[in-house]
Amino acid sequence: MALAAKLQLRQSQSLVMTPQLMQSIRLLQFTHAELEHFIDEEIERNPLLERAEPHDDAAGDQVPRTEAAPETTTDGDWFETEAGWSAEAISEKLDTSLENLFPDDPGTSERLGPDLTAQWKSATGNGSTSSSDGFDAGDMAATAITLRDHVSEQIALAFADPAARLIAGELADGLDETGYMRADTAEIASRLGSGADAVAKVLSVCQTFEPAGLFARDLAECLSLQLAVRDRLDPAMKALVANLELLARRDFHTLKRICGVDEEDLLDMLAEIRALDPRPGMAFSGGASDAVIADVEVRAANDGSWTVELNAETLPRVLVDHIYFAQVSPHAKNQAEKDFLAECLQNANWLTRSLDQRAKTILKVASEIVRQQDAFLVHGVRQLKPLNLRTVADAIGMHESTVSRVTANKYMLTPRGVFELRYFFTASIAASGGGEAHSSEAVRDRIKQLIDEEKTVDVLSDDAIVDMLRESGVDIARRTVAKYREGMNIPSSVQRRREKRALASAGR
Repeated sequence: MALAAKLQLRQSQSLVMTPQLMQSIRLLQFTHAELEHFIDEEIERNPLLERAEPHDDAAGDQVPRTEAAPETTTDGDWFETEAGWSAEAISEKLDTSLENLFPDDPGTSERLGPDLTAQWKSATGNGSTSSSDGFDAGDMAATAITLRDHVSEQIALAFADPAARLIAGELADGLDETGYMRADTAEIASRLGSGADAVAKVLSVCQTFEPAGLFARDLAECLSLQLAVRDRLDPAMKALVANLELLARRDFHTLKRICGVDEEDLLDMLAEIRALDPRPGMAFSGGASDAVIADVEVRAANDGSWTVELNAETLPRVLVDHIYFAQVSPHAKNQAEKDFLAECLQNANWLTRSLDQRAKTILKVASEIVRQQDAFLVHGVRQLKPLNLRTVADAIGMHESTVSRVTANKYMLTPRGVFELRYFFTASIAASGGGEAHSSEAVRDRIKQLIDEEKTVDVLSDDAIVDMLRESGVDIARRTVAKYREGMNIPSSVQRRREKRALASAGR
């Protein structure tokens, strides 16, 4: 067999992911904030893009409307500039002084004369006027105090010695966001060349700062500092704080023996522990929670169906300025400028089409979810049906990955509250009688209800819950019940029985 180089012509088809197609796919999974940031960047780099004003037409408009400036109508009672208009006449006409009415009018001095002009200048600070166009009410709001700022203020008041203040600053640098001191005191003493006793002394003073519990090195010390401020750190409470692992296991019998108290006293101590703050530094985290903005709104229609609409506040509206393109393109000096303008026009048109396609895709997916979960909207979580991405994708003729991107970080406002689109996709649990499967979310809610309704003398075990669910038509394994129960932070039946008996004894 001879080996030789030769040329062959072959025709084939393949799917090529262009950069614009990849970006269109990314737009689907953007949240509202991410999409706004992306559009701001595109507008900054593309001179043919601009945001639509509230009075503009639908988002599909390609040419922004230009509004003519309104004609100024003159009324003889208000705008004539004849010599008969004096400052006193104007003040009497308007029932106020002119310095309150026109403090920033630069053309008033010619009409009002030197006396009133001088009065304006003295009232506005030697005639200097300030525009309120750039005023931002947020600039007047107080800046959030960070944990380090709060601690630094107390350090300045608590320590007069510069050396002690330096050690306190190093300790403050070791605070995490929860207020715990994570730095090694021995390492700080070695780095600063001070004794370990000096660092320990400064630390003991820092542990008296507000809020109580700062500079603790573990949870037990944090709770002890707060109890000491309340004058409740007696020997019994010290023993309880030293055995928090028993408290986590709800081993009340052992705790009563270690603390030397009866059930009533132990319950009082537990109530005091619950009232403490295990993370005192979080009050200064400064992180404001972002409000959830629904992308889709669902409302009941008069005919019993559901109306699904996109939230207009989450729909960015951009326009392509074809007028500006027509004005500047004939003046392009070279091919590079022409290519730049052509690329800007192409990207602008692509962005508007992509945003429109994104909105239609979200609406199509949301409408199918509402159709599938109609029983949930009417009756509640017990009627939530098992649903997966493939079911929705096949129903609307899209790929499963597209539905996955659309449902990521998107929210739906329904008469039952605001839910993430992913909430409606739940696993399927078979029915014991071979009927319709049950949603895992509905089964979780059923388990929670059974545990909430149990009595002290009849605490339900996981096996008992399994039997009750099978009687109601849910075929579920015991390990699945245990997994759902632990996921809802519900203790085991042994721990619940022990706690209910303790509470019942305290009630007697």
